[in-house]
Amino acid sequence: MKIAENIKYIQNNIAETLSKMGRKDEVTLVAVTKTHPVEVIEIALQLGIEHIGENKVQEARRKIPMLKVPYQGFHFIGHLQSNKINQLLELKPCLIQSIHSLDLAQKLHLALGRTNRSQDILIQINSSSELSKSGFSFEEVKEAIWQIAAYPTLHIKGLMTIGMLAEAEVSRPLFAKMKYLFEEIKELTIPNVEMKYLSMGMSNDYVQALEEGSNMLRIGTGIFGERSYGANE
Repeated sequence: MKIAENIKYIQNNIAETLSKMGRKDEVTLVAVTKTHPVEVIEIALQLGIEHIGENKVQEARRKIPMLKVPYQGFHFIGHLQSNKINQLLELKPCLIQSIHSLDLAQKLHLALGRTNRSQDILIQINSSSELSKSGFSFEEVKEAIWQIAAYPTLHIKGLMTIGMLAEAEVSRPLFAKMKYLFEEIKELTIPNVEMKYLSMGMSNDYVQALEEGSNMLRIGTGIFGERSYGANE
């Protein structure tokens, strides 16, 4: 198990990249725990990981309640189906990173309203315009944010995107465009919107994402090694 070495390597890479860019801001590292068992997740938490991310509600429901080691936040980062909203809210995620449509935002708002709760969210952008990915286009997202921000239960905290499944440099222009959009939205000063997190960069392209302005990384394989597809799926 090389988790300790992997975490140290990634932390050093992040520090070196930020230093090279002259950045003094903090970067949040979210360990993507999809398919990995509770005991492995707890090893990562004991080694200093503070944020964990799951892609599937059913898997998160099996694992999150079992964790005994303290952590700072559980992030939901996968495609959220509307019929799983209530199950996800039971787990009290600190951040739902994948709000990909107006319909999903409305349904989440209604579910939160029934329990008098609010939720921090990120707006997912389909930066590569791939049909296999969910999210708003660059062209429609500003109007969508104005509409979603009107829901008092939803607090927009930033943007999220998934890079191209290709050589890391292919995603660099998309990451740069995301950073530009992030700053544009920040300047609009929309009520109930705080552009705090720009979540982009995964195991294969996090350095490029950092260089283009990301301050939240979602890394699974880089920490835990290749996923074990099987019973946890």
